[in-house]
Amino acid sequence: MSGSLNHLRGSAAIAGVATFGCGEAPGFTNMELLARAAHAAVADAGLKMSDIDGLCTASASATMWSMPVVEYLGINPRYIDATMIGGSSFIAHLLPAMYALQSGQCNAVLVCYGSAQRTAAFGRKEIVASRKFLDPQPYEYPYEPMSPLSAYALAASRHMHQFGTTRRDLAEVAVAARAWARLNPEAFMRGPLSIEDVLSARMVSDPLSVRDCCLVTDGGGAYVLVRADRARDLPKKPVYVLGNATAVWNRQVSSMHDLTVTAASQSGREAYAMAGLSAKDVGVAQLYDAFTINTLLFLEDLGFCAKGESGAFVQNGGIGPGGHLPVNTNGGGLSCVHPGMYGIFALIEAVRQLRGECGDRQVAGAETAIAHGNGGTLSSQSTALLGTASTL
Repeated sequence: MSGSLNHLRGSAAIAGVATFGCGEAPGFTNMELLARAAHAAVADAGLKMSDIDGLCTASASATMWSMPVVEYLGINPRYIDATMIGGSSFIAHLLPAMYALQSGQCNAVLVCYGSAQRTAAFGRKEIVASRKFLDPQPYEYPYEPMSPLSAYALAASRHMHQFGTTRRDLAEVAVAARAWARLNPEAFMRGPLSIEDVLSARMVSDPLSVRDCCLVTDGGGAYVLVRADRARDLPKKPVYVLGNATAVWNRQVSSMHDLTVTAASQSGREAYAMAGLSAKDVGVAQLYDAFTINTLLFLEDLGFCAKGESGAFVQNGGIGPGGHLPVNTNGGGLSCVHPGMYGIFALIEAVRQLRGECGDRQVAGAETAIAHGNGGTLSSQSTALLGTASTL
C-alpha cells in the first residue's frame, strides 16, 4: 500500500510550529492554550489566520471539538479532520492533510491541540474516571486497573520476563530524557536525575515507579502544513513530510496478540517505505514516551534494534546527549511536557531539530527525523519521517 504513496513524498512541508503554556498555565482553558499556540504557529509560518483553510484537531474532553475550535479561531476551513485516536492523532493527521493539499481542496492546514490538564478544575483524574462510561473496556475495568498506567506496566512485565529486560534498563530511558530536558529551557522538569533515583522512586504499578511515568502538565502545540512549493517562499526553513502511516491493532491492552509487539511495527514499515528510508537513515528520533517501556518497544518496532535488544541499546546513555541515537531531545513526555496527548510535541521537536533551532540540545547535522505517536494503551500508532531540502 505504501508504495502507492510515493508520489506524496515531500509534497508537503511544515512551515510553522509553536508551543504555549507548557508546564503550568493557571487560568488558561484548553481552548485558550490551543489558540495561543495556533496563532504563534501561523505567525511562525509567515501567514495570517485568514490564510488557514484547513483544520485538524482533537481533544479527550469533547467529542465535537473541531467545531468550537473553528468558531474560536474565526476561520472558515474547507478541509476538517477531527479524527481522535489518542496521542497519535496529530501525527496521523499528516497524510490526509497532504491529500487535501495535493487535491487543491485547501492551501494551508493548521494542526492544533491544547490541554489545561494540570491546573484545570476538571483535569486528568476526572477525564480518566469518565472513560469508564464513555469508552468501556469490559475485560479490564472490573479489575479496576490504574488506567492507563497498569496497561503499560503489564507490557513492561512481559518484556522483562521474555527478554530479561531490567528495571535499570527502564531507568536509563528516564535518565536520558532528563539529560535532554536539562538542556531545554522549555522543559518542565530540569533537575538532576540518576539511575538510583529512578530505581528508588515510589512504585506506582509494578514494575513502573513514578519516574517511569510521564508528566501531567498543561500545554498547547500547533503546526502549519502547506504544499512544498509554497513552503519555499515562506520565511522559515521548510521541513518536508517524507513518509507517514498509521496502524491500529487493538483498543484495550488485553486484546494485544503479543504484549511486546505494537502496531508501530506496521506504521513504521509503511512510513519508511513511503519515505524510501530505513532506521539507519534517521538522524534524530522523537518517540512518544508516556512510560519508559514505550521508548524500548518503539526502538525495537521501528527498527533501531532487534526485538528484545532495546535494553542493551539504551544502556550507558545510549539515547541521551552524546549517545549513538538522539531520542526525545526536548525531554519527552517524561521530563518536558505531557498535557494528556503528547504526539504533536514530538513532531514539533523534530521540526525544530531539522531547522537547527534547538540551542544547547541541537543535534549537529540533523537532516532526517522520525516522530512517532502512540494513543490509548499501546493502541493507535502513527509514524512520520521528516527531512530537510537535502533529502528530497
